Amino acid sequence: ILMVDEKGKNMKCLTFFLMLPETVKSRSKKSSKKGNSSSSSNSKLPPVCYEIITLKTKKKKKMAADIFPRKKPANTNTTAVQQYHQQNLNNNNTIPAPNWQGLYPTIRERNAVMFNNDLMADVHFVVGPPGGTQRLPGHKYVLAVGSSVFHAMFYGELAEDKDEIRIPDVEPAAFLAMLKYIYCDEIDLAADTVLATLYAAKKYIVPHLARACVNFLETSLSAKNACVLLSQSCLFEEPDLTQRCWEVIDAQAELALKSEGFCDIDFQTLESILRRETLNAKEIVVFEAALNWAEVECQRQELTATIENKRKVLGKALYLIRIPTMALDDFANGAAQSGILTLNETNDIFLWYTAAKKPELQFVSKPRKGLVPQRCHRFQSCAYRSNQWRYRGRCDSIQFAVDKRVFIAGFGLYGSSCGSAEYSAKIELKRQGVILGQNLSKYFSDGSSNTFPVWFEYPVQIEPDTFYTASVILDGNELSYFGQEGMTEVQCGKVTVQFQCSSDSTNGTGVQGGQIPELIFYA
Repeated sequence: ILMVDEKGKNMKCLTFFLMLPETVKSRSKKSSKKGNSSSSSNSKLPPVCYEIITLKTKKKKKMAADIFPRKKPANTNTTAVQQYHQQNLNNNNTIPAPNWQGLYPTIRERNAVMFNNDLMADVHFVVGPPGGTQRLPGHKYVLAVGSSVFHAMFYGELAEDKDEIRIPDVEPAAFLAMLKYIYCDEIDLAADTVLATLYAAKKYIVPHLARACVNFLETSLSAKNACVLLSQSCLFEEPDLTQRCWEVIDAQAELALKSEGFCDIDFQTLESILRRETLNAKEIVVFEAALNWAEVECQRQELTATIENKRKVLGKALYLIRIPTMALDDFANGAAQSGILTLNETNDIFLWYTAAKKPELQFVSKPRKGLVPQRCHRFQSCAYRSNQWRYRGRCDSIQFAVDKRVFIAGFGLYGSSCGSAEYSAKIELKRQGVILGQNLSKYFSDGSSNTFPVWFEYPVQIEPDTFYTASVILDGNELSYFGQEGMTEVQCGKVTVQFQCSSDSTNGTGVQGGQIPELIFYA
């Protein structure tokens, strides 16, 4: 069989050469009469007569998916497909029905049937620590195609022919997630296993899965898990993730330090956080967080959580806490009575606060720089009139969106246009109706047209390209200044902020004029 076209040139058509049986028979008889002919010549008789049949074919080659476009299968096939998928997840090792290959139009889908399936498996993995292992089937060829480590393991120069391989340092769920990616080209990540999956992807050099894990972690990053992820990002050598963790820890330091995840970090990460110059937190919060970490560390080292053992596990990291920079009340009522300091240290720090000649201290005495808040002012001018702006407990609201992740720390608000006055302010930040942050406080205005900051208890993380609603309910008897010539878009440093009207506003505030002149944020 040869592949030729109609002209006999290009290999695009089929040509069949048909030898006539009668001709073959007669040639065989003539050949057998010759005594000096070899047996090899008899076996290679050329055809005397042949017929050419040309079959035309289309020029474009099609893949299986093109030939068999995916349609909604019948109920029987759907049930069978679902059974095979469930079988793969549960590792039931059920023998597939005859011609199961016909249920799947593409090689990718047929290959996916082999995921976590004993059918044709030529290797098994015992995954997990002792007491929590799971035996998983594998197929060397598929694994070698998906990972250079598996290729070296099965086909390299030092390959070992083992039917069972033990992997005690990887969690079974994470190993399954990696296998699912290799077999099915599907990424299935969960918050409770993504770090373990990242470890597996790094170990077996599956870079695209590792990048997907990092992206998942970045999008789910918050103050609650930032410290743990900082520790892991350094371990996995992911500088972008490390930088993102520091951004969250710096801006939402008090939330991060009070989280349960802070107590799970290693000693090296603890030192790096305590040494951080831009940590935006009160020093008493840093001190209390360090003591909480020390208590958990004692449990990890199977030590009784006494004052002596806490100080022992903290080691020199204790002196990274800037105790002399605390407010005097915080020191007197907190650190001084904690028992973690020696008597001499307590006396020296008290002298540091009060004496003209200050003693030398082992503790860092220079305050942290923290973060400098940025202010986005959305009005080009402000004004006041004899009958505007009154509050009477009504809501002023505006919607905004940013193009980069920021942390809203508070709002800048106008004050009285009739001299000094006190206002009660309830500020609120929402996303799609869900309250992300709110605070109730009072502030004094001096009668000028300046703005006065009102802060949230903790900065609120704002994701890019999503509109949030900023609201304030002010209560005050005096008339207030209000903004004019509002802008729909403001460039503030490297951050672009867009504004639009909010349906929550019942006191007249909008894009062109009104209240909430400033957003105060960290970036």
